[in-house]
Amino acid sequence: MESATSAMVLLLAVVISGLAWRLVKGIPLPLVQIAFGAVLAWTHGSSSQALDPEFFLFFFIPPLLFADARRYPRAEFKRLWRPITTLALGLVVFTVVGAGYFIDWLIPSIPLPVAFALAAVLSPTDPVAVSAITAATPVPRTMMHVLEGEALLNDATGLVGFRFAVAAAVTGTFSILSATSTFFVVAIGGLLIGAVIPFAISLVQRFFARQGGEDTGTQVLTTLLQPFAAYLAAEHLHCSGILAAVAAGLVLSFVEDHSSGSAEARLYGNAVWRMVQFALEGAIFVLLGEQIPGVWADRQQVIAESQLAGSWDLFYLVLAVACALIFLRFVYVAMSARLAGLRAARRGQRQVRAPLRMMVALAFAGVRGAITLAGVLTLPLALPGGAPFPSRDTAIFIAMGVILVSLVLAVVVLPFLLRDLEVSEVHEVDDDEGTRARLVDVALRRIEAAREDKTLAIDPDVFSEASGRIAMLYQRLQQAHSLELEAKEQEHARKLLSAERSLRLLGVRAEREELMRLRRARQLSEGAASRLIRELDLLETQLSAVEGH
Repeated sequence: MESATSAMVLLLAVVISGLAWRLVKGIPLPLVQIAFGAVLAWTHGSSSQALDPEFFLFFFIPPLLFADARRYPRAEFKRLWRPITTLALGLVVFTVVGAGYFIDWLIPSIPLPVAFALAAVLSPTDPVAVSAITAATPVPRTMMHVLEGEALLNDATGLVGFRFAVAAAVTGTFSILSATSTFFVVAIGGLLIGAVIPFAISLVQRFFARQGGEDTGTQVLTTLLQPFAAYLAAEHLHCSGILAAVAAGLVLSFVEDHSSGSAEARLYGNAVWRMVQFALEGAIFVLLGEQIPGVWADRQQVIAESQLAGSWDLFYLVLAVACALIFLRFVYVAMSARLAGLRAARRGQRQVRAPLRMMVALAFAGVRGAITLAGVLTLPLALPGGAPFPSRDTAIFIAMGVILVSLVLAVVVLPFLLRDLEVSEVHEVDDDEGTRARLVDVALRRIEAAREDKTLAIDPDVFSEASGRIAMLYQRLQQAHSLELEAKEQEHARKLLSAERSLRLLGVRAEREELMRLRRARQLSEGAASRLIRELDLLETQLSAVEGH
């Protein structure tokens, strides 16, 4: 019962922090949620409930990575695979080595393997934090795709490096050959397992749909369970569950593009996923805030471990590590951009130099979050001989501090760096009007061809009248989106369609009000009222979406 109460309090905190955020201008929602979580923990005697990192990694990370991967444009991943993999693999290794030696130099009391472990767990950027921070900041499209792709893939690299660094700290031995081979087995195995699961589930769903029809609730619930299935299957086979969840999301979007699922399942599924993402993302930041009082309460032990003079030294320590991570990220991005330019010159292609502000923005956009928090909390409490794990409290304190500093710096610096930034973007096909005109043509041809379709259960005597009415609607749409009409005629057709939608919305809302009145007066059954209201809600959603566009 205590766990259920904690879950309800957590969700309530997400709701209240979301309402409070609307009253605060200019502050990103994650920072409001972190502050709310800290206040919530302090009101309970400055101690928060211990966060189980294994449960945290399983319950929160797979569905969020799965949802982000499902939405990620595959064409952009194909176009930007080189910078994404360069950041997700090379930058992590560069950060582990550079930051590991820097932390060892900065805090001599930390053993080198522990310094590498801390650097490894700090190396992955967090897709949830990146998306939340950049949601309030206009980011160039290509830069956003690179950041999201990097955040989806670099978790496995960082966590594998973290695992080997911890093993070196515990056993005192390390093999670069073993680490490299294990990484490729873990990464490739996770990707393959994650890719297979959506295909297998899709085949099973199609079989049952042919036998007994489709069930919306089952389809939506199956989609919700896929990231957990991919994660558990990969972890059971000692592969990367995180990469399995990412691969499952990417492959599911491909499977959905080549399947003909019901419109109702897609509508409900998208609504459910939006709710799940909002709840889990908010819970992550509230939980992160709840850890702050406990970590701060242990600062004296951290000061003693690190042989520092006082609390201000801890602040400088965290700031120094955060700045070192930003500097290493900038150096790597600049080197990668230079190498890309040299490759283009060797091929005889025109060199496109990335603006300096863009590279600095990429450096500050490397926000740390849930993966870093969950990873550092998995540090063992003791060595095999029973002695305490060296500098564990210091590593947790620094990791928590870097998460907060990276969030705050991104909020403060990114809007300034990205203001009026001119970037040559690759043109993406977003011709809405041309696409709509093409869809109308396809629909009209299909309606005309339906005259010969003997499987349609339509009375031939009414077919002509019905098809004529539908054709008139599509012809008005065709006029509104035709690129061949005069601008004046096209504008009139669009105004006419907009007026029709507005009047239709008025009618739909009046219908729903009357339905609710009839239901309250018990002049209509609950079942009939619910069915009719759902139909009107779907129609209003469609009309409102078009009107909002």
